[in-house]
Amino acid sequence: MTLRQLIQSFNPNEFQNHALFWQLKDIKPEYGANIRIKVRKNGDTISVTNVHVGSLGDIVASPIDVADGLHLTDEELLKAILDEMSNEGFTEADAAVFWDDMTDLQKAKIVR
Repeated sequence: MTLRQLIQSFNPNEFQNHALFWQLKDIKPEYGANIRIKVRKNGDTISVTNVHVGSLGDIVASPIDVADGLHLTDEELLKAILDEMSNEGFTEADAAVFWDDMTDLQKAKIVR
């Protein structure tokens, strides 16, 4: 399953207050097949990698690989991915620059 398929499997009302969900829901998928979103468990935390590589169109088209033996509901999986992609740990200014880079396709291809 790709991130786009996961996002589209949810009733949007469940994420009505999550701006990133709405931004990803409306992004047109691009290439993505070369990068796989990896979800693993590190101690007591869920680790999500490869969600900061490429443009948002690439990321939503990326298949999701969940580690063997890691049992997550689709909601837990989506929340872990959205948390990793969100501005957690960034200042507002850092987040604004990051999203400008991620939504500018040409710049994202060069930067990432």
